[in-house]
Amino acid sequence: MTRRSLILLAGFGSAAMLLGAFGFQYIGGLAPCAMCLWQRWPHAVAIALGVIGAAIPSALIAWSGGLTMLTNAGIALYHTGVERDWWEGPQNCTGAAAQDLGSMSASDLLATDTGPQIVLCDEVAWEMFGLSMASWNGLVCLALALIWFAAAARNRTIG
Repeated sequence: MTRRSLILLAGFGSAAMLLGAFGFQYIGGLAPCAMCLWQRWPHAVAIALGVIGAAIPSALIAWSGGLTMLTNAGIALYHTGVERDWWEGPQNCTGAAAQDLGSMSASDLLATDTGPQIVLCDEVAWEMFGLSMASWNGLVCLALALIWFAAAARNRTIG
């Protein structure tokens, strides 16, 4: 495959992942936690790099895409560890956030029609074959990083 083809493949891979995340959210009704939202940004960057790389298939763009996906894989691994209680996550989206109920009034606690629901980062909302969405995202990001790096390694004269 040419460098341009690999860049497009990696960019489309991130687009598919982002569309899947929106599908889980808007069709499946699974609201994302803060860390899930963090994992969407690198995919958006990779899509933009894919568009730029289709026009200018340079090794620098491909390296940037690969590093973006490695960053996303790192975020996903961190999120997986928080979900599995391997380490603590950010206080604003883990069980610790739910423990700050003392500052809320009784009417706030009982209201069901106001305010956004807090989605905790340390709870697995969906899993397949024992892996959460964060875990699957991390694995896909590693595969996409390999595609980006393969694109970077392609000789410019080939494509």
